[in-house]
Amino acid sequence: MASKTAGSTPPDNLTPQQRAMPKVNNVTAGDITASLKAGFSDFLARPIMSGFFGLFYAVFGILFVWCLVWLGKIWMIIPAAVGFPLVAPFAAAGLYEMSRRLQKGESFGWPEILTVIANQRKREMGWMAFVTLFIFWVWVYQVRLWLAIILQNASFSDFDGFLNTVFFTPQGWTFLAIGTCVGATLSAVLFSLTVVAMPMLLDRETNFVSAMLTSIRVVTENPLVMLTWAAIISVAMLLSLVPAFLGLIFTLPILGHTTWHLYRRAVSPAEEGSIQSSP
Repeated sequence: MASKTAGSTPPDNLTPQQRAMPKVNNVTAGDITASLKAGFSDFLARPIMSGFFGLFYAVFGILFVWCLVWLGKIWMIIPAAVGFPLVAPFAAAGLYEMSRRLQKGESFGWPEILTVIANQRKREMGWMAFVTLFIFWVWVYQVRLWLAIILQNASFSDFDGFLNTVFFTPQGWTFLAIGTCVGATLSAVLFSLTVVAMPMLLDRETNFVSAMLTSIRVVTENPLVMLTWAAIISVAMLLSLVPAFLGLIFTLPILGHTTWHLYRRAVSPAEEGSIQSSP
């Protein structure tokens, strides 16, 4: 009797979603290092194009904060700045496509990349954008909730007054502690849902639920390594916000390119990976 191998044809009784679930690989710290090197190499290969996506993201962040100041929503500046990186995976779609083409040795220019980005509205990427923006909205809403509960008696008419209240009063410390815990939880959820889901949706024809499930499996099967990658992203993005968001011109492209290469290491290509049924 012939034995079944990992690459054998999947049983006929699997559902379409089960057939679509790719094989998840073990990821090591060496994979992160190699992916970072590859991501930096992709950035150097097309620095102007890569930097454009980082610049666009940085300018959007600056305008976002300026609008908050203009509207008098001083209290939203810190949570918006901290939560702003949550939508970075969606903003990096063009970077994923650049890395995909560079990895395959394909030539490309602005029309090819922008066309791919525009075409994502017809695919499942839009649903992932909805998930990302929804979690960002939850983050801002819970900050407003705890602000009203904890700092209801505090008065601040400008940004400096808000900083003094938050960082130099007992109520502010309580607000920061609760906000940090809630923010860390939301960030962990979003990271688990999107870390490989975004590049996977761009790379292959699959639905956003399967992409999120695959992303969760990558995290749960490689918890320490993926936690390290999450920490690298968080520190790099937050440090990039300090110089008026301008650090994002460099860090966002490099992290975006790196995420593509890490995805390729964490999830087997459709033609190579064995089909796994969902649990």
